[in-house]
Amino acid sequence: MALAGAAVLGLLLAFAGPGGAQAAAPDPSATTSVGDVTGFDHDGSVYGLHAGQAQARVSFVSTDTFRIELAPDGTFTDPTGDDIVLPQGAPPATRWKDAGDAYELSTSAVTLRAYKVPLRFALYKADGTRIWAETKPLSWTGDSTTQTLTRGATEQFYGGGMQNGSGNTSHRGKTVQVSVDGNWNDGGHPNSVPFYLSTAGYGVFRNTYAPNTYAFGDPVTASAKEQRFDAYYFAGDAKQVIGDYTKLTGKPFLPPIYGLEPGDSDCYLHNANRGERHTLDALDVAADYTANDMPNGWMLVNDGYGCGYENLPETSAGLAQQKMKLGLWTEDGLDKLADQVKAGQRVAKLDVAWVGDGYKHALDGCKAAYQGIEDNSDARGFTWAPESWSGAQRCGVQWSGDQYGTWDYIRWQIPTYAGATMSGLAYTSGDIDGIFGGSADTYTRDLEWKSFLPAVMSMDGWAASDKQPYQYGEPYTSINRKYLKLKESLLPYMYSYAAEANRTGVGAVRPLALEYPDDPKAATDAAKYEFLSGQDFLVAPVYQDSTVRDGIYLPKGTWTDYWTGRIYHGPTTVDGYSAPLGTLPLFVKAGAAVPMWPGIRSYQDRTADSPLAWDVYPQGNSSFTLYEDDGVTRQSRDGKYAQQKVTVAAPRSGAGDVSVNVGASVGDFKGKQTSRPYDFTLHTGDAPGAVLLENRPLPRLGSKAAFDKATQGWWYDAADRGGVVRVKTASRSTAHAFTLRLAGASALGGRVPDSAAVVSAPAGQETGAGVASDVTVDLTAGRLPVVGAKVSLQVPDGWQVSAPRTVPVLTAGATKRLTFSVTPPAGVKAGQAVLTARADYLSSAPGRVATQPFAVAAMPAPPTTDTYASDLTWLTSTNGWGPPERDRSNGESAADDGHTLTLAGKTYAKGIGAHAASDIEVYLGGRCSVFSADVGIDDEINGYGSVTFSVVADGTTLWTSPVLTGASDTVPVSVPVTGARHVHLKITPAAASLSGDHGDWADATFHCA
Repeated sequence: MALAGAAVLGLLLAFAGPGGAQAAAPDPSATTSVGDVTGFDHDGSVYGLHAGQAQARVSFVSTDTFRIELAPDGTFTDPTGDDIVLPQGAPPATRWKDAGDAYELSTSAVTLRAYKVPLRFALYKADGTRIWAETKPLSWTGDSTTQTLTRGATEQFYGGGMQNGSGNTSHRGKTVQVSVDGNWNDGGHPNSVPFYLSTAGYGVFRNTYAPNTYAFGDPVTASAKEQRFDAYYFAGDAKQVIGDYTKLTGKPFLPPIYGLEPGDSDCYLHNANRGERHTLDALDVAADYTANDMPNGWMLVNDGYGCGYENLPETSAGLAQQKMKLGLWTEDGLDKLADQVKAGQRVAKLDVAWVGDGYKHALDGCKAAYQGIEDNSDARGFTWAPESWSGAQRCGVQWSGDQYGTWDYIRWQIPTYAGATMSGLAYTSGDIDGIFGGSADTYTRDLEWKSFLPAVMSMDGWAASDKQPYQYGEPYTSINRKYLKLKESLLPYMYSYAAEANRTGVGAVRPLALEYPDDPKAATDAAKYEFLSGQDFLVAPVYQDSTVRDGIYLPKGTWTDYWTGRIYHGPTTVDGYSAPLGTLPLFVKAGAAVPMWPGIRSYQDRTADSPLAWDVYPQGNSSFTLYEDDGVTRQSRDGKYAQQKVTVAAPRSGAGDVSVNVGASVGDFKGKQTSRPYDFTLHTGDAPGAVLLENRPLPRLGSKAAFDKATQGWWYDAADRGGVVRVKTASRSTAHAFTLRLAGASALGGRVPDSAAVVSAPAGQETGAGVASDVTVDLTAGRLPVVGAKVSLQVPDGWQVSAPRTVPVLTAGATKRLTFSVTPPAGVKAGQAVLTARADYLSSAPGRVATQPFAVAAMPAPPTTDTYASDLTWLTSTNGWGPPERDRSNGESAADDGHTLTLAGKTYAKGIGAHAASDIEVYLGGRCSVFSADVGIDDEINGYGSVTFSVVADGTTLWTSPVLTGASDTVPVSVPVTGARHVHLKITPAAASLSGDHGDWADATFHCA
């Protein structure tokens, strides 16, 4: 068959030889498309399609996976060799037919049509439903090849690997780059993967090391920077596609269980930021983790350029005493890896410093380090690396690189890791609060949500101060401990998902779109800043300096607040969620049965008689299969593991019996518990009539103390998250199944659904040091009236609060606002304080309790006499260069490096030296009448700079200066501030360049009575 004229011309231009001195050089940017089919052949499951000089080849891998290659010059090449694609076994049975206008190449699952004029491909299901189709033939330039595909009216796209700031919502209408760009911040794409999937029912892996560009417009164009086309296609839904892709390129590895514990990294030898230390000094830090009762599974002890190490066996032995493993940064390559592993190394952090340019080097390094650990120990390989590629999921954690600890850093990391799961990356993470900068608040908020990632670590030594989770003191230490120990207790849940990822390719951290593909909001920004941890936890991190979280989207189903037990019915969007520091917005899906290891700091705390706990949220029929092995060695690959399925049967809603069937643990491994006690927490909302174990009643216990002391029995705790039933059993054989039944109980939410009352508090409330302030709380009844409610307010130690309030009757659906008088101590530290509202009441049952933590702002004592602004507490103090200075000029980037405040030759003893953009907030409490100052650019700048000054009170701008430069006269300021509670002194840059924007608030004074 002859090529079409235009295609012939294109081929001639692209492939003609020199031909003579007068021949024009080919244009490398010219686009050529493949022409008409001129020949066809096949060999088993491999089919050849000829289009003049160009050659195409289709190879079927399985019934729903196949490969298309195009060689414009007729010669097939494969630069990746056997680096990425694994052996796949025997190909499937295929058939073909000539359908006239196309060759149809089929398996039992799909048919690929190869249209003849010109050569174009389209994929169909076995039932004839089209999955995708090329809108025009494959094309190429001198250095790229492009496929152009139809885009469906509602088709959504995911993938590209780790795309910083995106990925858990659809790429539709966006362009995704897959390459090395050196950008580890928002918009960068470290750990790229040349793979994407579509909700139309397919995925594509481009088998290459070349950079890729995917433009998900209409039509979709997918290009790679090489003059060859090589792509694998997978048909199925998202989970099936991810499974097929990772079957091709490698399933995610199963990490050792300590790899799911938090890690810590620092340089201990020749650390320029910390002074001279020695590797053995790492043991003091390890001991501090233990002393602070904080989990930590491993330590990198040489994480710094040129750091090195010494006394490796002794360091490893010392870490082992603290129940931690030794890790090393392989900055200098892998030559010493065997000896290091024999000395105790079990974690290898890789970096671009030694893997060199290009993804092949990075992938080779990941595989070599992983294998080096396994070749020289009985442990599983465990690596961390940035800038990886397809295939790296089988040998390590993909880490997003060096970032700063900021609120914005938290924001864009949320969609990053869940999005990477859509490319088969099951373990992606970033340092807690980054590697540079950071603060106590951003550290704690970042740690809260990262506790629900499989792998996470803190990195010390690069920021101004160390970043271990106990460094900031209270309340941060207690909050960080709470979340780290929650992560530790959830190890059996997360480890079961790690085993699932190893089987299926689907990681634990999931976009909502993966579990709710039919929910149109799941693909949009409505779900961008949240994710699922497993199927049961929905995590909506706080990513702003705020105590309230808005815009939490809950998909269909019943959800409960993990902390309070409040019930929500999806789909819905939750605004105004009370999230004081220490409260991560966290929701559990009804039907969940979550395995836990209670009370441990390390997985090594588990003993032969340790209990297994199940946290159960009964609704309908549900189940969870627990996976267990020895956690460390590779024996699980030889079948040395066990699984135990727990099935829950409960009413869909309202009253009824709840049964929990604990199946026998099937399988064996070294160290398996042959018997163990069980603890159950069942979120029913009401007490059952009886609890039966194997149809025999268990004793009901009257208090927590009695329950804790007993070997077996049950207790109903009305004050715990809306009402939970606690059950414990004596030790039972893991070889035998048993059934626990709660007779006369209910599904999650109680016997009368939505009858629970809710307590809440308006946001933005303040208290003043040593001053009585009003704090309001709202009590809202559910579907039934609230009777005999006693509402109380729990306050921090040392605070005073008025007596509880009573509400005799509150009609269904009504809200009652109650006011309490709250007095903080005179010396209270300014900042956020957490109070808890509690209502004890009668509704559908006696003894019901509702609780809600919320934040109030504890303000310093307001000024009562004329006071300099530099002598007040600064609630916030942002600055464009270094910190703002008290009673001196801004100076340089360090604290206290300014000079005497000087404006137009006049010096001032008091005032504030700042650099645009600057914002300093003070609290006046309505006690002051006038603010006065002299403002201008400090003489230290010598005539340049350009700024404006503003005074803002309670959100209203009271005064703004004209633009002032270094040559401007000093401007006197006198602004009435009567009644103002919060005043911001702002300096704003007035030009594109910020150089020299050193503004002074000289003699800045609040005149107060």
